[in-house]
Amino acid sequence: MTSTVIGIRPIKTEEDYDAAVKRIETLMSAAPGSPEEDELDMLATLVCAYEEKHFPMDPPEPIAAIQFQMEQQGLTRKDLEPMIGSRARVSEVLAGKRRLTLPMIRRVRDGLGISADVLVGTGKVAGRKR
Repeated sequence: MTSTVIGIRPIKTEEDYDAAVKRIETLMSAAPGSPEEDELDMLATLVCAYEEKHFPMDPPEPIAAIQFQMEQQGLTRKDLEPMIGSRARVSEVLAGKRRLTLPMIRRVRDGLGISADVLVGTGKVAGRKR
């Protein structure tokens, strides 16, 4: 097996980050199993770690996550009734007037594949403070 020395180093600055992203763009069409593909994989890992540290993203609000999954899966409010309850209950939850209960969270997690951590959210309900 031959090994190729690749100039990979930690990403410590924005300039390092920008250079790594540009290099990734040039490597996107790397042949499977090639040294370039290995370089792409390593650079992508470094860029991901840098982004998680320097550009953290807050998880989505529970209702936004539910609505996104509904759209992605082509679901209607009626499809949520087995997970959330009556048509009125689904309406209240989606309008932010009612919090998801633990049993609802479990059913939505299982039914829509949304992490329970996301569904628990911040506990905010429209117009009320916790």
